[in-house]
Amino acid sequence: MHNNNMKITLCYSMQFADKVPALKTELERLGHDVYIVESNDQYLGKNSDEQEEIKLNEKYNHDAMRNHLNLIQHADAILILNFDKNGTTNYIGGNVFLEMGVAYFLRKQIFLLNPIPEVSYETEIKAMKPIIINQDLTKIKNSR
Repeated sequence: MHNNNMKITLCYSMQFADKVPALKTELERLGHDVYIVESNDQYLGKNSDEQEEIKLNEKYNHDAMRNHLNLIQHADAILILNFDKNGTTNYIGGNVFLEMGVAYFLRKQIFLLNPIPEVSYETEIKAMKPIIINQDLTKIKNSR
């Protein structure tokens, strides 16, 4: 019998920061330990220009990318929050794709909240064999 309580790092575009607290709470209610972008609260209620400014500052001055990759390294799995963004359904941007690649390399389970987007790197995403949960957080289980 597998222990279904997992350490999960959430990976997402910072434009989705407002959606993160509720998802984190729900995952914790289901018994998981959840890691999110350290500076997530700074993004809440900000417009996209303000979010972009925070993001650049975090990446350049606070090593945000490496910090988040460390969270992935210490987790059992990642959950990609791929909501719609800028006219792309189930958006997975460059940074999240990079995080997926690191998780894949580290042999972490990769969960997608929504189906794989139609993007130029769709084949690479499929090759990482993510588990698509279609917004059903109860489908996040340790299958290893």
